[in-house]
Amino acid sequence: MIYLKLASSLLLFTSISAFSADTADSNSDKYPYIDTPTADQHFDLLDDDNDGVINARDLCPGTPPLASINNDGCGTYSKSTEEKKLHILFANNSSDINPIFLSQINEMANFLKEYPTTTIELSGYASKTGDPQKNLKLSTKRAIAVQSKLVEDGIDIGRIKIIGYGDRNLEALGNDPVSLARNRRVKATVKGYKGEISKRWTIFTLLPRQTKY
Repeated sequence: MIYLKLASSLLLFTSISAFSADTADSNSDKYPYIDTPTADQHFDLLDDDNDGVINARDLCPGTPPLASINNDGCGTYSKSTEEKKLHILFANNSSDINPIFLSQINEMANFLKEYPTTTIELSGYASKTGDPQKNLKLSTKRAIAVQSKLVEDGIDIGRIKIIGYGDRNLEALGNDPVSLARNRRVKATVKGYKGEISKRWTIFTLLPRQTKY
């Protein structure tokens, strides 16, 4: 019995000694305490253009009202295309522009102003009479005459390309006066591209009132 008591006492003493040693080691490994940093967040809840995206995240401020936008506050665009044609006729052996075609040239100038990134190529032609080399020069002079008029109407000359085809690529075959007149021409076909802001539909979108009869 005495032996058991001595063994128990010895075991208890050993356990206390081991715990004390571990505590001493852990105390020697302590590091200085550092407070958890606080995130400095700035919440800007303003939405100056009323597009549903706050200023802090809006990459496209000033979005038009009712514009369909993406998550960055930028409007989506749909491309539109419009085509404009020019067809100017000339008298025989002449590069003078008949006044009746001035309004057509002016309309083309306005079209080019509406689509400022669009360029135009003026193709000049001549009827198949006379010397081919002279016809080539004459067709180029006709294209230059239209180019000059477009410049007078405010179009930058760098946007206008000219090319003379002479008596090639005839529009009408035959030697009758009508066919010859149709071949003395300057032509151009221009396509204008521009993007228009896409709009979103809401329950507040106004629709035309329909009247029942």
